[in-house]
Amino acid sequence: MRVSKLNNPVRLICLGLVIVCWFSMQTAFAAKFRRISVEDYVDKMKGGWIGQMAGVGWGGPTEFHFKGEIIPEDKMPKWRPELINQFHQDDIYVEMTFLRTLELYGMDVSIRQAGIDFANSRYPLWHANNAGRTLLRSGVAPPDSGHPQFNKHADDIDYQIEADYSGLIAPGLPNVAIELGEKFGRLMNYGDGLYGGQFVAGMYAEAFFEDDMVKIVQAALKCIPKPSQYYECVADVLKWHAANPDDWQKTWQLIEDKYQDNVEYRRFSCGGPKSNFNIDAKINGAYIVMGLLYGKGDPDETIIISTRCGQDSDCNPSNSGGVLFTTIGFDKLPDKFKSALNPQGKFSHTPYNFPMLVEVSKKLVRQAVERAGGRIEKNADGAEVFVIPVAKAKPTKLEQCWEAGPVANSRFTEKEMAQITATAGKDMSKAAKKFGGGWKVAKCGDDMNPGFYDELHGKKNVLMTHPLSRTAGCVLSKEVEVPAGKKTTLALTVGHHPEGNWILIVNADGKELLSKTIGKETAKDLWTDIEVDLSCYAGKKVKLELINQPSEWKFEAGYWAKIELIG
Repeated sequence: MRVSKLNNPVRLICLGLVIVCWFSMQTAFAAKFRRISVEDYVDKMKGGWIGQMAGVGWGGPTEFHFKGEIIPEDKMPKWRPELINQFHQDDIYVEMTFLRTLELYGMDVSIRQAGIDFANSRYPLWHANNAGRTLLRSGVAPPDSGHPQFNKHADDIDYQIEADYSGLIAPGLPNVAIELGEKFGRLMNYGDGLYGGQFVAGMYAEAFFEDDMVKIVQAALKCIPKPSQYYECVADVLKWHAANPDDWQKTWQLIEDKYQDNVEYRRFSCGGPKSNFNIDAKINGAYIVMGLLYGKGDPDETIIISTRCGQDSDCNPSNSGGVLFTTIGFDKLPDKFKSALNPQGKFSHTPYNFPMLVEVSKKLVRQAVERAGGRIEKNADGAEVFVIPVAKAKPTKLEQCWEAGPVANSRFTEKEMAQITATAGKDMSKAAKKFGGGWKVAKCGDDMNPGFYDELHGKKNVLMTHPLSRTAGCVLSKEVEVPAGKKTTLALTVGHHPEGNWILIVNADGKELLSKTIGKETAKDLWTDIEVDLSCYAGKKVKLELINQPSEWKFEAGYWAKIELIG
């Protein structure tokens, strides 16, 4: 007993050490993990989807009507509850193509499968999305489909518009958001165009745990390379907001002066560095941040400010609305944003209505959490809780569209091309029929408005084509019977844009008969007459292919005023 009494202080000390160690372990555990109940996650995720729909619906009527100017207050549309039903907006349904790919193939899906699925989408697209999908359909596999050597829209806003999904299924998981950008964002974007999407996704990922907009923006900045112009732009907005916290229009002007008017920040601007039309990811990303910072947590003000900044004034409030509404959660949203929601309304070109969209997000987030080293536990009440590891964001390396790195030389295999059922290029069947002669047109790109023209540069009845991509020419084809016993010539009158040139290639049954540059040196008056001898095919049926092949990728349109067989 005496020994026991002597040891009591020692036992107390040991017990104290155990308690201290236990609390230290708990503190360390808390520092390494974040916790959010599945119920709270779902509420916030639903809020994020509603925020996107509200922003694009409210700002929709103003899109690109105000470029380089603030939308006047009296020109801002009025909110109506039925505007929430945005089931036919590309700002919403394009990202659901990516969700569907993840649903079918899981989080480890390859970028090539993602490219095949995007190539098979049937909705209309513009800018980087359209250029990327066209390249994919022509056989250019990712990441080259988003590389600026092939895609002249690579710095455009496109992946920024549709990256919301990646943050909504990655709560507190910035590296999952970054990884999904590397997989889906590279289908159409590069450099700042890619970073815009990863930044937006990073804001969503943080919005599940934070409602201070400055902290949300700062956390998202860690998802992109610090030396990038996109990072610089957002950092500028944070700085200017701190200097002018109550004057968003002054900050708007500072953004305009630097990111609209300074050509150094528009070096890969698809409309040209001096155009008032600015679809660059940077300036539109600034307008997203403007709404979040100056909206001060108010749903109306956040959407209104992002809209009134102009340019792509439905996409930007869609992103800012989505991030803010994620912090609020569906249940606490003002009733005017959810009272008229049609739960059975189907998002165009997708299998999803709103309840199905929620369910697929719930399915994918579990994969994301576990894949990132997290887990799902049950609390004392038996409710599920996501235990999410805290990880430092690891942004991709710096790349710039105007100083692009090497291409991957990535092409789809014959087997992969067989999975792509969508036709590459613009449908030129009506234009070809007007032009006459029975020629079929394939792989015609959308640039420069190709089609049939009653008159063009002094010639009547002209067919204008454009190469599908930097590597794939537009092909006019036809099977012809070459008469026997007489000399037969293919007679062409072709032309070029005053500022461009292209290569005319004539093939017969796959054999090249002619390759000639059509430009200022060979067609000084824009037009030239060419004859190709077909006598060696006399008495035979032969497939002719006339190819509008790209050369310098500058005004590459081919003009066709005459295509005749003369015998």
